[in-house]
Amino acid sequence: MKHLPKHLRPRWRYLAVAIESWPDVTLRRGEFQRHLWYAAQNLFGDAVSADLDLTVIRFALSDGAGYAIVRTRRGEEDRARAAVACLHEIDGQELGVRVRGVSGTVRACEEKYIGADPESTDERTVTFEGDERTAVVRDGRYDVQVDSAFAGATTLDFE
Repeated sequence: MKHLPKHLRPRWRYLAVAIESWPDVTLRRGEFQRHLWYAAQNLFGDAVSADLDLTVIRFALSDGAGYAIVRTRRGEEDRARAAVACLHEIDGQELGVRVRGVSGTVRACEEKYIGADPESTDERTVTFEGDERTAVVRDGRYDVQVDSAFAGATTLDFE
């Protein structure tokens, strides 16, 4: 079977998606992909979500910070952004997502939006609500371990 001529092949755009969650969240690419499909389907319906053809190309999440590269058809970037914005939790685990940018190739997407400077994480012991607790620190934000969950805090909460 021959390949399609270049002018008939589908054209793609790649969305760089920043992901933020609590430090103990474990999430795999397949779960993210499934919920992205459901979000697009619920927002636009079956026909339009099929036209978007959203596919997670790359995915990484550790210590509550990560990224995904999502492929969509050219001309559908705005709808793809809207579908990504509908993700707020996956299997009961809260999630924050933000589209950092759109690019024409995976390589350019990684270099321009993903590979810049990964957010460093640090673990510290802090005094929160009168008790010594462990906290994961990311860029001035603290995720404090409270019982079996986390509470978000800033440096102002510790003074």
